[in-house]
Amino acid sequence: MNANTVRHPRQRSLYDAARHKGRVRYRGAHFLLPGMSELDDNFLIDPEESLPAGADPEADDAVLDVARELHAYLQDLNARLVHNEGAVAVEVAGEVEVDGHPYPFRLVPALGVLARIQKWRKLTAERHLEMVRERLNAASVAEFEGEVRRFIGSVLRRAEAQGLDGTRFLRALETGKELASRRFGIVEDRLAEAATRRRAETQAEAARDTVRLARYPESFETASMMRRRFIAILGPTNSGKTHQAMEALAQAASGVYLAPLRLLALENYERLVERGVAVSLVTGEERRLTPGATHVASTIEMLDTSRAVEVAVIDEIQMLEDLERGSAWTAAVCGAAAKTVYLLGALSARPAVEALAERLGCRLEVITLARKSPLEMAPQAVGSVGQLRRGDAVIAFSRRDVLNWASTIAAAGFRVATIYGNLSPEVRRAQAQRFRDGEADIVVATDAIGMGLNLPVARVVFTTAKKFDGISEDILPPWLTQQIAGRAGRFGLHEAGLVAGFDDHTHRIITRLMRTPTDPLSNRGFYVTPSQHHLKSISAATGEHALARLLEIFSRNIDLTDDFFLPGDFTEQIERARWLDTLPLSLGDRFTLSLVPISTRVDSLKQAWEGWARALSKDKRSHLSIEPVGDARYPLQAAEDACKQYSAYAWLGYRLPEHYPDAEAAVSLARRMSETVDEMLARQHGRQRETKRPAGRRPRSGAATSQGARREGRNGKGR
Repeated sequence: MNANTVRHPRQRSLYDAARHKGRVRYRGAHFLLPGMSELDDNFLIDPEESLPAGADPEADDAVLDVARELHAYLQDLNARLVHNEGAVAVEVAGEVEVDGHPYPFRLVPALGVLARIQKWRKLTAERHLEMVRERLNAASVAEFEGEVRRFIGSVLRRAEAQGLDGTRFLRALETGKELASRRFGIVEDRLAEAATRRRAETQAEAARDTVRLARYPESFETASMMRRRFIAILGPTNSGKTHQAMEALAQAASGVYLAPLRLLALENYERLVERGVAVSLVTGEERRLTPGATHVASTIEMLDTSRAVEVAVIDEIQMLEDLERGSAWTAAVCGAAAKTVYLLGALSARPAVEALAERLGCRLEVITLARKSPLEMAPQAVGSVGQLRRGDAVIAFSRRDVLNWASTIAAAGFRVATIYGNLSPEVRRAQAQRFRDGEADIVVATDAIGMGLNLPVARVVFTTAKKFDGISEDILPPWLTQQIAGRAGRFGLHEAGLVAGFDDHTHRIITRLMRTPTDPLSNRGFYVTPSQHHLKSISAATGEHALARLLEIFSRNIDLTDDFFLPGDFTEQIERARWLDTLPLSLGDRFTLSLVPISTRVDSLKQAWEGWARALSKDKRSHLSIEPVGDARYPLQAAEDACKQYSAYAWLGYRLPEHYPDAEAAVSLARRMSETVDEMLARQHGRQRETKRPAGRRPRSGAATSQGARREGRNGKGR
């Protein structure tokens, strides 16, 4: 987890400096202002508005001057602005001495809560500075340090009276971003809990032994018994990381490749097949089992931690910081039972990799690679559709925008491929192949292009520098900008990769983001999620049987002693569990159903999932509903959702084959539907005006978006 990332289920990456009409708002992240040497809290543009033409640069500079003044003021007091439960607050860091020993802290004083976020956004930068000065000064900081010192002294005395070491409870004061009173309460709760355990040994032992996250690595018995070695190969996109590790994997007597995406697992499965390796493909929705296979290519969640191999390759290791899926990477690093484990990813992952290797007692070798071809900013913005050219990748950040841009570009005379998250891996792969084969001149994509697709892109063109993160629309984080941009200039095809914004404003922001250093991942706080074994242990110890309640108990950090491992975000799983708890199902079945990879926010998919669950609760088989496929019956959105439904059924079928017996048929139907989606996209975004043009001449710009694409965009959910 990056040092600038909020540890909260709603946590999101927040980004670089931006300016807007003299109005500035702060978010709980870091930013880099011109002339500053270090990072501080982020200034972001208002998400409801865009920078108007003719904005006053001098007014913008005046706003940034106030920002610098606030930055310096906070820095002098060793403080920063953070989010605190929907409000903007001032966090103070420091160290107090008690009985001759120093105790560090990072806390929000009671007076440090400034305003609710919505109100804060409406205030001017000058008012922000005024409010901070009103609440925070040398005297108030000194008074707060005295409060912290008295609390620490009290904890140490009470702990000593109970025969406990009080210093281990005080580590909770270093977490940051939370009110001091809340952190004090956590310390007191942990101290009281420890004292209670000493007084009631039987009950205390049951609670203490239920889930020990500090002992999380020991739960992977096969890996724990092996003498493992880590080799981290870190570098930017197009640096050859995967090639080096896959060579070692192909030459090993046995091994496993672990991918973040089914598409990547399939690509490397085929790479191993071409090398003559006996390999199986295992993903949540598909199995290609080879008799006598020595190797497995799989998605990372499908790792078999009981199978010992010679080499394991864990791709995209920087995903450790992802709140929703990072737990799968934590489990893979801790549980991959291989003599040599390759960790591939961005340079920013180095602190996390080093911390994990030390905690697990594994030798670590770090290899850093440089990009093979240079990546450069174009001297100016693209400016118009007519200035696009063959080999461009045009980046938007929603399904609707991708389809609209694709239609506009196709209307200008280009053939277009499209790639976005709601497409199945098979469709993404087919669309990418159209671009590789020259059947498409331009690819229009979301950030789904940033991982798992190797394309002959000469130039990456950003249509916007903002992305909706599920809560608000904010400036792109530097790491995501650079990861997407890195797809330009494939080594061996282009001398250099070019990056540009479509318009001047976007071009300026992208230029700044490309120059902003990426923050390193945190060396602690690695996410974990409960296994079925964890939940059954909690149930046995507490007598609780409701899945939602068991997940909540786990999320409240049972026996969390050092914050090295933390519960991940399973908010959506808990929501599903509440509904599943109303059905007469075993805990194991409810747990399995809660993990089905299907969006319950799409009505048709939710109805399918609920139907499968109800049938299982009645001990009935759920057979796959097979209907004819045709363009009239399946518009693009419906066809995409049908792919998701078939894949989800296959996922269940591989786990509970007695009740969902049509898994192989579901895989086949998903492939057929993917082909239909691919054909729809190809027809929709093929060249719409077959006019002959002199060689090298650009197509005309400014073509209107087709009504069909606009309708599809309105009906879509922007995935």
